[in-house]
Amino acid sequence: MTAYSLLDLVPVVEGGTVSQALANAADLAQHAEGLGFSRYWTAEHHGMAGIASAATSVVLGHIAAATSTIRIGAGGIMLPNHAPLAIAEQFGTLDALFPGRIDLGLGRAPGSDQRVAHAMRRTLETDANAFPQDVLELQSYFADDGQTGITATPGAGAKVDLWILGSSTFGAQLAAALGLPYAFASHFAPDALMSAIAIYRRDFKPSAALSRPHVMAGFNVFAADTAEEAELVASSQQQAFIALRTGNPGKMKPPLAGYRESLGAQGQAMLDHVLQCSAVGGPAKVAREIATFVARTGVDELMVASAIYDHGARKRSLEITAQAMAELKVAA
Repeated sequence: MTAYSLLDLVPVVEGGTVSQALANAADLAQHAEGLGFSRYWTAEHHGMAGIASAATSVVLGHIAAATSTIRIGAGGIMLPNHAPLAIAEQFGTLDALFPGRIDLGLGRAPGSDQRVAHAMRRTLETDANAFPQDVLELQSYFADDGQTGITATPGAGAKVDLWILGSSTFGAQLAAALGLPYAFASHFAPDALMSAIAIYRRDFKPSAALSRPHVMAGFNVFAADTAEEAELVASSQQQAFIALRTGNPGKMKPPLAGYRESLGAQGQAMLDHVLQCSAVGGPAKVAREIATFVARTGVDELMVASAIYDHGARKRSLEITAQAMAELKVAA
């Protein structure tokens, strides 16, 4: 059975506030929990007016307190922004508060532009060895194996599930070498998806954490009761991608009928490329396209991204997604 989980960047909508976004996130996580989603993840982004998850570990505490069984995690923490000891302490604290429910996905991108990255007080050097070494250091703190000469308190002995994230083959190689689960960001960077999965599965080395490969892939779902409504709600994310790619990110805009058609050939091609791992439509179409993606990739888990302006419409999209996954289970 293919598991299904939710990635929420805690969008701040035009006309809304960060407080409202965080309240919506807790409500959405409760809703996802009731629908059988395995995990709720959020991600570290900085300097972006439309994303309220910059203080990721704080947001995860808020979400975990509002839920009871769903796993809560970072998808991910951008490790170059932080000392591994600080992350061990933060996620060790979360594990102490919510034992057995905490995931920690690790990425090597800064999650910001260079100006904001400088403000994070970390080096911008791109040493290829820095990220793997930081991951090993973090593992050492959780294992409390004495290799660093420092005990993370909290953190030592914490049962936090580590994941490697990626949008290229680099992360696949690292996850395989360390025997960790791997999550690919195909919901916005689909180009290397199949090659990364192949490399990860081919080179995977069993570890104490994981005996066999486990692949998760991001997939956008904009589902509604009618095809027309689905196309409309998807337009907010389309506007967000165009704004980001043209250097003008902001809060999430309301849906705009005919937006995609208004872009012209170049803009439409940009959206077709970046959102190629997506399903937009009514229940039957979404179910077919999810099943096709799962069959093509053979992923163990689907990480659903569903950024929709209206909170009620977003909850309905998750309901349709969960029904599609239930149908997939029956078919299997």
